[in-house]
Amino acid sequence: MSNTELFWRHWRAPLALFAVLAPILFITPLDLGIAHALFFDESHAQWIGADSWWTNELLHTGGAWFIRTLVLAATALWACTWWRPQLTELRRPALYFTIAVVLSVSVVGALKMLTNVDCPRDLTEFGGAFPFVPLFSDRPDGLRAAHCFPAAHASCGYALLALYFVLLERGRSVSRLGKAAGLGLGLLFGIAQQSRGAHFLSHDVWSAMLVWTISLSLYTFGFKARLWNFAPLSSAQWECNEANAAAFRLPVDGNADLPHRVGPIPGT
Repeated sequence: MSNTELFWRHWRAPLALFAVLAPILFITPLDLGIAHALFFDESHAQWIGADSWWTNELLHTGGAWFIRTLVLAATALWACTWWRPQLTELRRPALYFTIAVVLSVSVVGALKMLTNVDCPRDLTEFGGAFPFVPLFSDRPDGLRAAHCFPAAHASCGYALLALYFVLLERGRSVSRLGKAAGLGLGLLFGIAQQSRGAHFLSHDVWSAMLVWTISLSLYTFGFKARLWNFAPLSSAQWECNEANAAAFRLPVDGNADLPHRVGPIPGT
């Protein structure tokens, strides 16, 4: 299978789902309806997660530090592979994971600064000061610049989708655990942010698709769909393999089956 075929095989299903969800959220008031129904307390005129320790300290601040810690650990592991030969096989997976997470979060963060979209909590409909402007609609010139689309914090969680590709060559079942970790943490971060009035559902949908596309593209084209089995054998590993191979060549009578030597034996 070529890298292009591998890319399309992993991209077509998420793309189909995105192609359904994104237009629906764009042309309907579903974003507003979900926010009103699930995350905004109409009786108290406040977001249900605005003052919650779980959403603010644990999932927002703590979640961001958790992802930073994972990236630092992967970077440290990559650095250690240059000094510890037994870790050499982990060099490419660690490097891929670091780049994938940093690139995913950086791209979503950069788009957030450029797209000029308000947070739900800033809208008059939810007690804020600015009118609702539909996604990708023309924004009135008098409004201040807004930086709330796509969902940056949710992208931190979705960035763990890179684990799917880190583990893909180790087996389908274990790679699915990586996908579950990325989807689960992304959804958790996204719901927490929606409960704080920081994002709409559509913001999270775009973040998830962007992160998956970045991680997949980096794996298939940047790393040529190979993260494992690139490490040369260390001298100890080589000797161990040779000893094992020689053991299998011993015949039943106990005489070693010496490899055929080409040319005269030295000293004869």
